[in-house]
Formats: sequence, C-alpha cells, structure tokens
Amino acid sequence: MKIAMLAPIEESVPPKKYGGTEIVVYNLITELVRLGHTVTLFSSGDSQVPCHLVPVVPTSLRTTEPYASDPASREKGKIVGIANALHHILNGSYDMIHNHIGWRFNPFIQLLSSPVVTTLHGPPGSLDQRMIYSFYPHHFFISISNNQRTLFPELNYIDTVYNGIDIDNYCFREHPSEEEYLLFLARFSPEKGPREAIEIAKRSGMKLKMAVKVDQVDTAFFDECQPLIQEANVELVGEVGMEEKVRLLQGARALLAPIQWEEPFGLFVVEALACGTPVIGMKRGSFPEIIMHGVTGFLGSTVEELVSYVHQLSTIDRRMCRRTVEERFTKEHMARGYLRAYERAIAKYHE
Repeated sequence: MKIAMLAPIEESVPPKKYGGTEIVVYNLITELVRLGHTVTLFSSGDSQVPCHLVPVVPTSLRTTEPYASDPASREKGKIVGIANALHHILNGSYDMIHNHIGWRFNPFIQLLSSPVVTTLHGPPGSLDQRMIYSFYPHHFFISISNNQRTLFPELNYIDTVYNGIDIDNYCFREHPSEEEYLLFLARFSPEKGPREAIEIAKRSGMKLKMAVKVDQVDTAFFDECQPLIQEANVELVGEVGMEEKVRLLQGARALLAPIQWEEPFGLFVVEALACGTPVIGMKRGSFPEIIMHGVTGFLGSTVEELVSYVHQLSTIDRRMCRRTVEERFTKEHMARGYLRAYERAIAKYHE
C-alpha cells in the first residue's frame, strides 16, 4: 500500500524531546515500512524517518524564529506547510492519505482523489475547530480512545486505534530507585494537573520530580505555581529527551497523572507502564481504558483519593504494568489497527 502521512510541523519526527503525536507517527511509520508498505512523510526537514520525506518546511517551527516565540507566525507557518504538502500530494498517487494534523487539513480533502483518514490526536477543540469538522460529516475519522468520541459523537468514526510505543525503547525495571520519588511527566499546563501533582506529593510526604515542558501559553500559569513548588519537595527537571525520560520513569515509585480534562489518550501513561511503573491518575478521559485500577495503578476522583493511593503502591505488581503494554499498546498493535482502518476507509470510499 502507498501511504501519504501528514505530521505536525511544530516538532520533528521523531521529536528531539517532548512530542506525543510525533512519536506516534514515527512508530507507525517504522512498523508500516517493516511490513512492506511504501510511506511518504510530509513534515519538517529535520525529521529522520525510514521512508521518503517531503520537507514542507525546512526545520520544525518550534526551533525556528519567528515561529518559536510568536504564535501568530507559527499559525501562518502551518498554513504554508499545508500548501506545500498539497502541492506534492496532488501531483502524486496514493492508496491512502493519513492526516495527523487535524482540522486545518480537512477543508482540502475534497480536492484529493484518494481516501483520507484523520486521526484525532486531541479533543475536538474550540468552537471554530468543531464547526470546521462539522462541515465535513462524510470524512473518515479515527479516535485514539473510545472516550474521545463522547466529546464529538457526530463525527464519522470508522475505528478506534490506541497509540502504540516501541517497547524495546522502554526497559522494564522490577524495583524503583532507592531514591524515593514520584514523577510528573507532561506539559506544565492546567489540564495536565501539575498543581494537583504537587499537592499530592506534599500531602503524601514524597519527593516529586517534574519533567515538564513549559509552552509559551503556559508561562503565566507556571509562574503562578512557583510558590507551591518552593513549599514542597519538588525537583524541576525540565524538558527531557528519550534516554532521560526512561531513566526517570524506571526509577519512580509511580507516575502522577491528576489530569483536569478529558485526556484523549495519554502516551506518557503507556510509557510509564512499559517501564513497570504504576500510574496514579484521575478517573476521566481515556484513563479507565488504559489503567486497570488496583492492577496497573489507581484511579480516583479527588486529590484526597489519589493521596491515599500513594500509600498502596506496594500492592502493585510492576510486571503486570509491563505486560498490559505488551498485550495492548505496542507499535505492532497500533499498525495492525491502522491497516484495518485503512481497508475499511478504502472500501467505504469506493462504495
């Protein structure tokens, strides 16, 4: 199968540090290529992938000024990237076009002569974004959790495909580090729950390491939380690459994920489980589909509940955490799911 893949251009594929969608796209490409499919990636020129790369911008926008510091410029850069991708796609021939960049690409699907699937990597978004999606009810959408569909049930979903990781990159560790700590690994934004994570660690008397990315839009919130950070036993690690991320996950007693929104998936949860590290998170979004309460972690509805679960971590068998990823959330499982979705989309497209 000849597949065109459109990835976000804010980060490279794979990302140098933080980047959930970009890791997913990279894992999917490597597995599709291994299975013998021909993939063309439309992304930033600093991407490094085992397939044909069409650079729609020279370098990822987050590393390039003025896009890195100016949100308005970054939005214009995305439009230019889409235009460049369309130029090449219209002059090519593909069995399937896989859109990972969301609503911005959907208005142009009607110009294409190949079936297109759009994976929703985030929530449907603002009212404007939802309106654009609603203009195209016949387009094919793929959700990354069943819960994600409840936020916008009107879309034409053809499948749910869970994100998958390259499990070989996450070495299992049966026992955490002798340095007792909890880990928070996410963007430092209100919806990810960093304030709540600090509170949980403080109340449970545990050290908290925070490996965080602070986006420009979240700097005010980060500054607002500084007094809380100073009051608690918190070590700010900052944004980390793959090697450091895995080391932190392996050594943690648990990953804290007190999300304050309907998390569509949560790749960081699967990454933790792959290392054998249980997850303590809120019972919302995709988490009940990923975390088995009392088996691979704990789910609760309040900070108080999550604090109580910190003292029950010894009941979790870290081998079960690893096993659930091996059985459900590898890149091999993900690729098989997408190939099934592609076949379904192609059949419906030609009806």
